[in-house]
Amino acid sequence: MRSRSKKIGVTVLSVAFLLSCSAVKNANNKQKGAVIGAAGGAVIGGVIGNNVGDKNNSVVGAIIGAVVGGAAGAYIGDRMDRQAERIEEELPGAEVKRVGEGINVTFDESSGIYFDTNKSSINSASAQTLDKMAGIFKEYSDSNIIIEGHTDSTGSETYNMELSQRRAKSVADYLAAKGVSSGRFSTRWYGEVQPKYDNETSEGRAKNRRVELGIIASDELKEKAQQETKG
Repeated sequence: MRSRSKKIGVTVLSVAFLLSCSAVKNANNKQKGAVIGAAGGAVIGGVIGNNVGDKNNSVVGAIIGAVVGGAAGAYIGDRMDRQAERIEEELPGAEVKRVGEGINVTFDESSGIYFDTNKSSINSASAQTLDKMAGIFKEYSDSNIIIEGHTDSTGSETYNMELSQRRAKSVADYLAAKGVSSGRFSTRWYGEVQPKYDNETSEGRAKNRRVELGIIASDELKEKAQQETKG
């Protein structure tokens, strides 16, 4: 089911950031990036990233941990707003969330990238989705991509960990073959240990067999943002 890009703020475990939240309750992501910077920027982002990453949403933790903040963060946020809109336009079935200064994209068996049972090769349906993603990634060449593989709980934990690793690598290899620089990728895998849905139901298991992408600013974009907003 289509999910519109959700403009979500960052849940913060510090008093400074909680105070800043009251000032930006109705702000867009670009504006929120600037206020996050005023509250501590990358320092707070790193703390939150560690806390979130310890739970069931490591990709969101990684995105938040990459926060720059301030005017530069607002510049990056504006760029990410536009990239998120492009993903939604091209892939209406994907779950696209704007998080801090990055983007979280989730694909499951009903929304674009999925794998046949016990397989890690890219099937024809997934290839069509990845072809579109490759085009967007080449258009926005100043972002880096975190690729996470996840499975349901069927089978042993060890097997599922290895399977999720192979699937994450397959996605990275496919995108690289389509011309996206492999230097932009970071692959991670979690097997069955980060379920989002109930593994006791067939529908829940299907949704847990997923690939998640985290899109964050590259070092080049961060440097450009600092230069463009200096002074």
